[in-house]
Amino acid sequence: MPIVRTVAELRARVAAWREQGERIALVPTMGALHAGHISLVEAGRQRAERVVATVFVNPRQFGPNEDLDRYPRDEAGDAARLAAAGCDLLFAPGVEAIYPPGFATQVRVTGLSERLCGAARPGHFDGVATVVTKLLNQARADIALFGEKDWQQLAIIRRLALDLDIPTEIAGCPIVRDADGLALSSRNAYLDAGERERAVALPRALQTAAAAIGAGRPVDAVLAEAKAALVAAGFGPVDYITLSGADDLEPMTGLDRPARLLAAAWMGRTRLIDNVAVTGTGAY
Repeated sequence: MPIVRTVAELRARVAAWREQGERIALVPTMGALHAGHISLVEAGRQRAERVVATVFVNPRQFGPNEDLDRYPRDEAGDAARLAAAGCDLLFAPGVEAIYPPGFATQVRVTGLSERLCGAARPGHFDGVATVVTKLLNQARADIALFGEKDWQQLAIIRRLALDLDIPTEIAGCPIVRDADGLALSSRNAYLDAGERERAVALPRALQTAAAAIGAGRPVDAVLAEAKAALVAAGFGPVDYITLSGADDLEPMTGLDRPARLLAAAWMGRTRLIDNVAVTGTGAY
């Protein structure tokens, strides 16, 4: 599998495939790949003839006290996993290829970016929106695939593609979980054995809460119980646990439209996020 590091090389490869009438799928990542990322490549192969993956640890989406320096990096291992999954090309640019000297533009999706993880990580989604806009424009793929684990990120990317008339289809793919239910994440590698064992309380609390809300129990009471369950399991602080509209991320007190139950909480030094769909007897 070839690896390219400049936008010119990426576009030349994509242009050659287009001349052959082939569809291109894009899988943007920050590396440290796991089975969740590979599922995106596999989904891309089902939707297009060619799959391009990107590996770029984006400095603009990390806050000053976050884990940019220790974020796991393993380009050789990532490349081997991608090749085994049938990926056709890896775009692995350096920082200056994405943010050349004098770079002065920022993409911000207002509203969606300020709540939930955006409230806990100011500026994070501006960095995400900026780099994803660049990658979509650089690759000019027919479809780009993102995991649903970061539901807020997916909603923001869908909004920016719509607002900026970017013709790439934005597709969400189901969360891939370990056998005990914990959502796969590159940051799971930070958890020690005890933390990893306790972390399964997050998906379990969400599933229990989703079932209770779907059965008609009051949302506020269910959310309070879910937060208490996380604290009892060793999570803290809990940044949020909330029922939100699936598209607009606005808080909900009942099931009057498609909904997601979303949470972010700390297990030791590791911040974990997760979400589940909520369905029930609502009018929608």
